[in-house]
Amino acid sequence: MTKSSFKGLAAVAVVLGLPAAAFAREAVDPQQVDLAKLIECRTYDVPTYNSFGFWLAGTEEAQARASLGLTEVKSANFMLMEYDLARPITVFGRQTRRVAFTSSGPMAVLDEADPHPLAKALGVIPVVDAPGKFLGEVVVSETSETSEGSTLKTRVSLNVSTVTTHPGKTLAGCSYTLEIQ
Repeated sequence: MTKSSFKGLAAVAVVLGLPAAAFAREAVDPQQVDLAKLIECRTYDVPTYNSFGFWLAGTEEAQARASLGLTEVKSANFMLMEYDLARPITVFGRQTRRVAFTSSGPMAVLDEADPHPLAKALGVIPVVDAPGKFLGEVVVSETSETSEGSTLKTRVSLNVSTVTTHPGKTLAGCSYTLEIQ
């Protein structure tokens, strides 16, 4: 998750004249978001995640990290922003002390070399299943709405994957995406 990706979403909203609600709901207090539920694709939607992401990567970044008990750690993968947690959380029936954010959502970094049992338990369908690489997802929800000549498509999917930069680990979490057409 980068600050520029959230600033980019805001810029797109302004240029297209889209309603701000498409990107973040003011009614959601990001400090009240349950990180475990956000990772598990439970309870939250794309606008909630975007509000949370703007809070985490915005001007209140230090306060947000402190509130969540996050300590940034250097990631071997430039696509991930990784954090150690002050206290472990339980996600998918497993405990972890590390989370990572991609450009589209949060993931738990789990101490499991084989992603197959977790994927099967979650109903995650493999897209790539080869030696050394697993990538799978299951769609939780999809919506499409047209506003002022543009179509907003939101998609929430549960993902399980492995990456070569994290041997012996399985990443599992939620992707919250917004596509503008």
